Amino acid sequence: MVDITPNGTGLPGIEQLRVIVGAVMTIGLVLSVLALIVAAIVWGFGANSSNPHLASRGKTGVMVACGAAIICGAAVTLVNFFWNVGQSV
Repeated sequence: MVDITPNGTGLPGIEQLRVIVGAVMTIGLVLSVLALIVAAIVWGFGANSSNPHLASRGKTGVMVACGAAIICGAAVTLVNFFWNVGQSV
């Protein structure tokens, strides 16, 4: 029987890697907010100028930005969930 669990001290630099991943998640969330603002502005301009293509692109941008924020925010929870599912197989 093989029983292996993640080891937080097995490699040098693990703590620095955690800090880097946290910083990348923060950057991803900030860029998601920026993308949401820009897409909402595009959506507003498209709706007010009677340009359905521009309004549609703005709506798509809003949805993509929200999806990116959800994925960035839930990344750790998703990985832990699938780790637990994998361990129960």
